[in-house]
Amino acid sequence: MVETFHNYINGEWVGGETFENRNPARISELAGLHVKGSPADVTRAATAAAAAFPEWSAMPAPARGNLLFKVADLLEARLEQLAADMTREEGKTLAESRGEVRRSINIFRYFAGEGSRMSGVLTPSERVRVHTFAFRKPLGVVGLVTPWNFPSAIPAWKLAPALIAGNTVILKPASAAPLSAWRIVEACHQAGIPKGVVNFIAGSGAALGEALVDVPELKAISFTGSCSVGHWLHERASRRRLRIQLEMGGKNPTIVLADADFNLAVENTVNAAFFSTGQKCTATSRVIVEDTIHDRFVEALVERTRNLRVGDGMKPGVEIGPAIDAAQLQTDLDYIHIAKQECGAPLCGGNRLAGGEYDQGYFVEPTVFAGVTSNMRLAQEEVFGPVLAVMRARDFEDALKIANEVPLGLAASIQTTNVSRVFDYLQKIDAGLVTVNLPSAGVEYQLPFGGTKDSSFGPKEQGPAALEFYTDYKTVYLKY
Repeated sequence: MVETFHNYINGEWVGGETFENRNPARISELAGLHVKGSPADVTRAATAAAAAFPEWSAMPAPARGNLLFKVADLLEARLEQLAADMTREEGKTLAESRGEVRRSINIFRYFAGEGSRMSGVLTPSERVRVHTFAFRKPLGVVGLVTPWNFPSAIPAWKLAPALIAGNTVILKPASAAPLSAWRIVEACHQAGIPKGVVNFIAGSGAALGEALVDVPELKAISFTGSCSVGHWLHERASRRRLRIQLEMGGKNPTIVLADADFNLAVENTVNAAFFSTGQKCTATSRVIVEDTIHDRFVEALVERTRNLRVGDGMKPGVEIGPAIDAAQLQTDLDYIHIAKQECGAPLCGGNRLAGGEYDQGYFVEPTVFAGVTSNMRLAQEEVFGPVLAVMRARDFEDALKIANEVPLGLAASIQTTNVSRVFDYLQKIDAGLVTVNLPSAGVEYQLPFGGTKDSSFGPKEQGPAALEFYTDYKTVYLKY
């Protein structure tokens, strides 16, 4: 029997009309039914969160941290179940899902520890017998809007710092993959987090997002998703002068120089471009290769790509899962069609996979196009799928110029053994996250995360920087 997952408002599980959450690798399989939230539910959740705020924010931060440690323990006890849930609803391989659940556990433990380290500012006054300091205070009710591609980690890295800082929360997950976030909220409930502190509403992004940004109790909103929705949200939230944090798209380059460790560069590029079906905001979508090794690199890249095993992520040996849904699959195919018109046939891939198990899901071949130039749409627009553009550069300076010729600036990678080139790159690349001799995709929870240009707006996420968004300072001048 298919399980129904209720929304969570003011410490209670709330039923109602449902929508389907289907396995993208096997469309006939339901991962669950989820209650479809309404604007009225958002209003109720905001009222509950505002009522819970005074008591929650007054609780000592180490005590809040103890509850977050309990959440982490509950998630860890169910790691295998949560990983299987994620693969069935999002499509990524079981190994990737295990890694993401483990990351969510680590995030909760990291921010639980921050409860005992909540720092402020202590500085001497220029006046005699005046003591000056500033301490952090929570904002109030915050809204968290999360995407489907990291359905556990992104809710975790927004929810945990918001809670440890003393805020109360309304969490709205992507309707394409809501179960992983629901499992985190379930753990919050079982850990004993007081009613009203965490509220969860699944459903239509358009209807719920508009309702969320309009509720008068809301003080801040953190969003991860598309640029178009992010721009709309920024305009709408700015009317109310809400604090806002946006993480949006990426058109991320990997530069491969002639002095790179060749085999490592090939593997890093394939990993960043195609793992998780290319459905990462930090995925490599452009590889910019120095002219003297271009042809050799492309040959090795294509050979490695052709050997990738695509299929149901629950099966051993599968490296690439399906697109999340029919709409994303169509987007992938549309961009492949556009690229064929721009630069000719792909060197490999380029088709929807068909036959056998492929007919049951949203599978597309990992695809490589060569001869891509900066004026082409494939070089400028985010696909969010397993489609890689290969671009040729004369030298390092030309590669850097090409890398920066896009409106987005989230992640970037360079493959080189030249230390001077590395430091030039670190200084000049337009990206908030830079890797060296590693894939562009893959971040750790204890460091700031965020981009530049049109990729991001507001304070960074994760690590100690996360508290900058979820807190404000109260400054004190004390004469004694």
